[in-house]
Amino acid sequence: MELLAIKPLNVTELAEQLPVSRPAVSKHLRLLNRAGLVTHRPDGASNLYSLEATGFENARDWLDSFWSEALGRFRLVAENTQPAKDHE
Repeated sequence: MELLAIKPLNVTELAEQLPVSRPAVSKHLRLLNRAGLVTHRPDGASNLYSLEATGFENARDWLDSFWSEALGRFRLVAENTQPAKDHE
């Protein structure tokens, strides 16, 4: 993803810069594409992949919502929990 943040690349260009095979890069790109984090467009005989800003915005919105809810629940537990009494 760091490489795609610099510029759009095809599978071969990505695989040349990573310690994994072209098939592994293709598999990861398919998953990232399904998740809406990358997009691709035809470029000759291959596809040119680039980051999809909307996918990251959606992921950030979900994370913000998740943490807001988690912090809200933590606050409820903290406010409704009595401190332990010392055993003397």
